[in-house]
Amino acid sequence: MRTTHCAIRNIIIFRSCSIHSCSIQLSVHSSRRRAMRNGSVRKKVNLLLSLGLMLAMVLAGCAPMAPSAPEAAPSAPEAKVYRIAFSVPAMSFPFFVHMEKQVRDEAARIGNIEIITLDGQDSTTKQVADLEGVIAKGYDGLIVSPRTSEGVAPVIQQVIDAGIPVVTIDRRAEGVTGLLAHVGADNVLGGEEQGKALVKLFPDGAKIFELLGTPGASPAIDRSKGLHNIIDPVGNIEVVCQQTGNFNRDGGLTVTENCLSSNPDVQAIVAANDDMALGAVEAVRAAGLNIPIIGFDALPEALLAVREGAMYGTVEQFPGGQSRTALQTIVNFIVKGEKPANDVILLQPKLITIENFDEAERIGEIPQ
Repeated sequence: MRTTHCAIRNIIIFRSCSIHSCSIQLSVHSSRRRAMRNGSVRKKVNLLLSLGLMLAMVLAGCAPMAPSAPEAAPSAPEAKVYRIAFSVPAMSFPFFVHMEKQVRDEAARIGNIEIITLDGQDSTTKQVADLEGVIAKGYDGLIVSPRTSEGVAPVIQQVIDAGIPVVTIDRRAEGVTGLLAHVGADNVLGGEEQGKALVKLFPDGAKIFELLGTPGASPAIDRSKGLHNIIDPVGNIEVVCQQTGNFNRDGGLTVTENCLSSNPDVQAIVAANDDMALGAVEAVRAAGLNIPIIGFDALPEALLAVREGAMYGTVEQFPGGQSRTALQTIVNFIVKGEKPANDVILLQPKLITIENFDEAERIGEIPQ
């Protein structure tokens, strides 16, 4: 409305000015008008131009100011990406390859998490150096499976003392204080599951081989302890050969071959993990024997061996569940400041045989 009112008012001013100008011209003597015609015309033209300019200026003054262009909205701050190191004894072990995949999948589901995998290459020295790098690079958190319980413990303590939260997974670190949590399987219970299977298979007793894991690694210690918790009191199951295969297939093959050379009448083999158990399968086949072999980890290849009868069973420890739980635990602390209700989180293992085959975590990954 303000614009319309100003426009009308200015038009009226313009018209009245024009009429007044004409009346002045009519009152002038005609002779003088003829003499001054040229000058009058110029004056009228100038007057009209001036009035037109005034009108344009007034109308411009009445017109509302055009709104200034809005300033660009500030861009939203980028969400912080948290860097979490995942350190394992060796990525040559299929068990840790699976764990790493599960950690990465869970990180993608959560979002804004970067996983940095540190491969210890089955070397305590290498893993220690990796963890020193965690401190130097200022990572936001560390999930670590120490190659040995004591050898890696001091540097884990240094990481904690540097203010970086740490969750151990699968393998424990002895003597470390300030851990956010340990997530793993109850390896003693898993070893007991192996022992119960032997007692069931051989109620009258048997001679067995025991393939041990890496010396000093907590799973190797705990699984052997669980096995002997069951078979030692029975008294009729004799361990005729007990050697370490260092948790790898070649080690399992070599140990089994060596044991068979001096104990060809062995009746069963128990291995602290599936890699060694699968090495034992090769040695037993080469020797033309058919004896029960019990592993630990429920790897897809071991599950295939169970299905085909080359292995009696394998202990499922749910590594995917361990991995997801470990990452969720450390992220909840880093992002929300939440500590777990319990600082030791143990999943309950179970023996997988042909009778409960469909309960294995990785049944869908069995090679075809």
